[in-house]
Amino acid sequence: MKAAVYTEYGGPDVVRIKEIAPPEPGAGEVLIKVSHSTVTTADWRLRAAAFPGVLAVPGRLMFGLTRPRNPVLGSEFAGTVAALGAGVSAFAVGDAVFGFAPSGAHAEFLTHREDGAVLPLPDGVGAGEAVAVPFGGLSALVFLRDFANLQAGQNVLVVGASGGVGGYAVQVARLLGAEVTGVASGAREDMVRALGATGFVDYMTQDIAALHERFDVVFDTIGTMDFARARTLLKPKGVFVPLNFGLREVWQAFWSCFRGGQRVKIGVNEDRKPDLAVLRDWMAQGRLRAVVGARYALADIRDAHALVQGRHKQGAVVIDIAA
Repeated sequence: MKAAVYTEYGGPDVVRIKEIAPPEPGAGEVLIKVSHSTVTTADWRLRAAAFPGVLAVPGRLMFGLTRPRNPVLGSEFAGTVAALGAGVSAFAVGDAVFGFAPSGAHAEFLTHREDGAVLPLPDGVGAGEAVAVPFGGLSALVFLRDFANLQAGQNVLVVGASGGVGGYAVQVARLLGAEVTGVASGAREDMVRALGATGFVDYMTQDIAALHERFDVVFDTIGTMDFARARTLLKPKGVFVPLNFGLREVWQAFWSCFRGGQRVKIGVNEDRKPDLAVLRDWMAQGRLRAVVGARYALADIRDAHALVQGRHKQGAVVIDIAA
């Protein structure tokens, strides 16, 4: 099968398209013929060993000290079930599915646990759209619902509101009943408002610190804000939730638990099947839509990596594996 493979850490040029042996499904696994995947911020960080802050050393130990342990990246996928491992009962050959895998989705075939984050495509949503939802949607859902404990009637500031996580954070916050102000470049205001934001800040022309409004939650999806800056935007008991964090944020989260008032909340979402089911239901109901900023063929995946690494992408970067 064709796959995008990297055997050393580095820039987009370390990724090459190669023929490798397809995986075989084990007990409790399904073999998926992948039609679409994406390149996410996580793929860029793994490819370049650009682990943020406190994760620098653990990241190398986990994913490969001197070279990548797993040569095929890719977490979001959509496609059809091609074969079943022993004991699989939740799926049948030919089922159209989408989901989130630890790795391996930048290839024509992928194996996945049937009890993991994989589900039938939502009614009325194509594979090329559904594939763009799991990474950003799951992050947005877990960080806002679980870590920030966002409640109906509260207000939230989403920093990076047009990005791969931010575009879903705006929608998820609205679905949870909150009012949303999005921060992005002015060129993306229409997009951010169309996703559900009632307020908008153009970070290129406006000083966020000068805002008069105070928020229950500040969710930084791109790593441009720290607690000191967020505190000026939070209500007395507001919560700052950074998607990316280092030792500083770990200490601030611990310390703020005991002092009361404004807090820092950090965590790592586990990409669970029940959470994916929430997103699937919202998509099927037409309440959550995919945010796709660019599409590439598998042969052009280096260009997709370069776009993501530039940190100015809009929405998800989708890879057409079958093209």
